[in-house]
Amino acid sequence: MSYFVHILLNNVVPLSLLIALGVVLQRAFKLDIKTLSKLNFYMFSPAIMFQMLYESQLSLKIMSQVLLFFFTFFFAMFGVVEIVMRLRGYKDGMRSAMRNSVIFYNSANYAIPLNQLVFVGDPFTLSIQIIIMMMQSLIPNTYGVYAVNAHRQKLKDTLKTILTMPVIYVIPIALFMRGLHIPVPHPIYISVDYIAKGFIATALTTLGVQLGSMKWQLKLRDVAISNVLRLCVGPLLGFLIVLAFGFHGDMAKALILSCAVPTSLSSVLLAVEFDNEPEFSSQAVFSSTVFSIFTVTFVIYLLQFVA
Repeated sequence: MSYFVHILLNNVVPLSLLIALGVVLQRAFKLDIKTLSKLNFYMFSPAIMFQMLYESQLSLKIMSQVLLFFFTFFFAMFGVVEIVMRLRGYKDGMRSAMRNSVIFYNSANYAIPLNQLVFVGDPFTLSIQIIIMMMQSLIPNTYGVYAVNAHRQKLKDTLKTILTMPVIYVIPIALFMRGLHIPVPHPIYISVDYIAKGFIATALTTLGVQLGSMKWQLKLRDVAISNVLRLCVGPLLGFLIVLAFGFHGDMAKALILSCAVPTSLSSVLLAVEFDNEPEFSSQAVFSSTVFSIFTVTFVIYLLQFVA
């Protein structure tokens, strides 16, 4: 019960208040959501990614094990959602929107505080989550951009768009500088820190602005399918993969927990930036965040039975 209350008060309620603020601002001032989207993609997201990777303590052994798990889990979820989409007969934009709502999950501003709560600030489990976060930032900015554009523009044009995404350059630069202990000039790092601190507020406000501008044509069945795949099937697959690879202890628990978090804001930002089912994507993010109160709490309870 304490986990339930803690997740509610420290994750869901603060997130919901910022989303609600975005809704109010949109209704009052009719904000330009495209501008907000670009700020997220080209300024706030790269800054927080650089800062977290540059300050992290990652070993090669841990990184290789986590990456093995991540790619196995990613392709397993990809396969499951593909089967569901074929059964449902989704077409074009809805296919990529549904896929993104399941395979992109909130590994940063939701999963990192959650990891620190469950494992009481353990730097080992935090490093695991940071690796997951790195991949969950890189893939939406590469494959995610490709997926939402593949059905409506040439591959060459899509690749040009991907190459404009700062995150694909920020990740190797941050790892390179951290590995060689190259210091960032203090005035520059202060600026990066200021921008990084604005990421969560700006991303959640953007989601609120999108929700505030929607016609609210509810897609209950599609959203429910997305939520079940993300919140229930996700951690179950994570457990099976951990079992198959023989991971144990806190590593196993941290990996399973990383699979249980709600849909990422990246899916909304992609949907808004490229006009690809933004209503469905916004509803999927918001509802999965709310329902995660119950599902994540249940997953945390079950972690005690992981050897």
